[in-house]
Amino acid sequence: MTSRELPVPPHYDPGKVGEVWRVPYQERAQEARRWAKEHDIRPAAEDEFRVALLLVDVQNTFCLPDFELFVAGRSGTGAVDDNRRLCEFIYRNLGSITRILPTMDTHQAIQIFHAIFLMNEAGEHPEPFTLISAEDVEQGRWRVNPAAAAALGLHEGYAREYLLHYTHQLEQTGKYQLTIWPYHAMLGGIGHALVPAVEEAIFFHSVARVAQPGFQVKGDHPLTEYYSALGPEVQSDHLGNPVAERNTRLIDELLKYDAVIVAGQAKSHCVAWTVEDLLQDERARAQGLAQRLYLLEDCTSPVVVPGTIDYTDAAEAAFRRFEERGAHRVRSTEPLERWLRAPSRNA
Repeated sequence: MTSRELPVPPHYDPGKVGEVWRVPYQERAQEARRWAKEHDIRPAAEDEFRVALLLVDVQNTFCLPDFELFVAGRSGTGAVDDNRRLCEFIYRNLGSITRILPTMDTHQAIQIFHAIFLMNEAGEHPEPFTLISAEDVEQGRWRVNPAAAAALGLHEGYAREYLLHYTHQLEQTGKYQLTIWPYHAMLGGIGHALVPAVEEAIFFHSVARVAQPGFQVKGDHPLTEYYSALGPEVQSDHLGNPVAERNTRLIDELLKYDAVIVAGQAKSHCVAWTVEDLLQDERARAQGLAQRLYLLEDCTSPVVVPGTIDYTDAAEAAFRRFEERGAHRVRSTEPLERWLRAPSRNA
């Protein structure tokens, strides 16, 4: 595989990556067509070596400093810096990236990890970042809000038993306890949208390469969390009935590519668990996806809340595990041809 780096188009303004603004689609589309002609950028359908760029939750809610769950990292500007590098990576490698697949964390108010879903004996809701253990539920310190259960069409007894089952299931996986997150990535809200600078780069790519982005909605089921883009944290209820399913279509799509590059937020949570799920998937393992998986580690940051939580070390440990299992840790500033040596999916 050979890769030709391109210049960054003149419309790109790195100083606006941390801001909200409207992408001028028609103007960018005209520029993208001219750019493709000027630089002899061929349609993605003609690619012999196919490259997917999986972007995990590159949304305002996680990536802009004034929004709900800004991923600051230890630097304090983590996601903004990540997206500046990400935009430049997309533009420089416009002719090599076959398809971009952005995941969209998607929530509404009444979900199991939002405060309104739970209450204590006094009728008070938990504060953001409260951890809810199975013992808390067993002892009655936190219980399902009856009004929230009714709003979701759930019988109160079922909701009570499900919450206990859910917290036990989370603890058995060894990931996290049930975390009460601030309201974020709210469907229809500005926080749900992609960061404008990244959205613009994706749109420019789609027109220049005549390639439809593959948007992936996750996190919209009210009764389970979705850290991974591939599936829910809990798939069945206490009665054995399915709650939500894995995104097998996304796995099917990724297996079509000779290389899969992963970036986004946060390195310690949704990126890490998406990669973990990919590496554990039976079909992906059988087809050697790990050797075709590239982690763009300078375009992702861990969750850090100064004085409260710092997942930097946990994120680094996860990426070391992924590397030991065959995935490649790479940087956006290096030419693709220097590190894109994955064996073909057809090998």
